[in-house]
Amino acid sequence: MVRNPLTPEQIDAGRRLGQALRAARGEKSLDEVAAAAQMSPETLRKVESGRLPSPAFGSVVLLCRALDLDVEHVARVWLHGPVVVRAG
Repeated sequence: MVRNPLTPEQIDAGRRLGQALRAARGEKSLDEVAAAAQMSPETLRKVESGRLPSPAFGSVVLLCRALDLDVEHVARVWLHGPVVVRAG
């Protein structure tokens, strides 16, 4: 089975995902989070940098669990970018 190339929009979404996950990791070590998400540190590095813009769903779920993130929030970031809350 041949996989279609990712669109520019999907690549941008992967970058947003990576940035959000990296921000959520904060001061936690790459190795610590990768181990908690049952992936290699190199895979996590690729996701965070946007070089792996379309990680497997299970990997995203495990990363959300390791970083105490809501999967729905991460999905919104992937779809639309960071959610900005404005003072009213």
